[in-house]
Amino acid sequence: MIITWYLARETAKPFAAILGVLCALFGGYSISSSLADPANGLLPAGTILALAALKLLISQDVLIPVALYFAVLLSFSRLHADHEITAMEALGGRPAQVARAVVWLALGVAVAVGAMALLARPWAYRTAHEITWLGGAQIDVDAMQAGTFYASQDGSRVVFLARSPAPGSPAGGVFIRREVAGHIEVIYARAAVPLAERDAGGQREVYLSGAHIYEIDLADARNDQLISAAGLRLDPAGTPGSAPGYSPVAASNRRLAASSAPRDIAELQWRLSTPVTTLLLALMGLPLSRTSARQGRYARFGPAILIYAGYYLFCTTARSWVEHGTIPALPGIWWGPAVLALLLVVAMNATRMRRLARAAAA
Repeated sequence: MIITWYLARETAKPFAAILGVLCALFGGYSISSSLADPANGLLPAGTILALAALKLLISQDVLIPVALYFAVLLSFSRLHADHEITAMEALGGRPAQVARAVVWLALGVAVAVGAMALLARPWAYRTAHEITWLGGAQIDVDAMQAGTFYASQDGSRVVFLARSPAPGSPAGGVFIRREVAGHIEVIYARAAVPLAERDAGGQREVYLSGAHIYEIDLADARNDQLISAAGLRLDPAGTPGSAPGYSPVAASNRRLAASSAPRDIAELQWRLSTPVTTLLLALMGLPLSRTSARQGRYARFGPAILIYAGYYLFCTTARSWVEHGTIPALPGIWWGPAVLALLLVVAMNATRMRRLARAAAA
């Protein structure tokens, strides 16, 4: 047990460090990409950070397995290079005892990854979609820049300002296109100014002066209307049917399990495969960490990177095939873990296979 706890601790330390670096890099990228989105640019700084945190939570089913994979590779490469593994074997330690520490650590991490994929992932996607929709739905003429098109996530709402003076002053040349009750509504107003009152969602209503409203019925042109108004109060979030639509990544596990749609099947299989991927990648780090006395502790990092890149590419490709119906639900995306498991068996028994080959040749 002392050896098992020692090996687990030596693996956990680089795992925490690698995961921290990956989270910092991905978090910085998420914040920069959110700020670059014109719709999200209207959101408060706290909401932008919340959106980045949700994206970081969603990415954990990828970041945690790769962090554990390279942590096992790094820690056991060091143990081999410092001859600690050789000393353990000389004192009667067996390879199974060495692998036991990784198995216990990987099982605990795999359970956590599975819980994130099945519970936290859909919740984070739903919340992120609502925040993104909110950024495209609100009409904050004080924060909008002239000459920029602000669109909702689904494209049902577009806002454009020709002139945007100092905050508190009316904006000029306001163009709004939105979908309302099965038809398209286009509003052009000479000026727009935000009102002090806020709606139930905390958004400020907008007062449009010199407004012209074009009601366009795509089904029957005879229902088209043109309305002119000297003044008009506009509720930014009052568009029926403008809320985020259905998305498999945000759906519950029960709904995905009851669905026969290829996109739903692919999403459910991806969630279920994440703990399996975590365990297999962690165990793959063991045979890759075996180095000879002449090799450095980083000698196997090149092949390890290629193995992970190939595996991730294979899994994402298989998921795309399932989504488009190219391959059936079985084997679905399970091709990836199956191939990795086969590669793991070969790598774990490579030394024994070489011995048998030399004995057969002799």
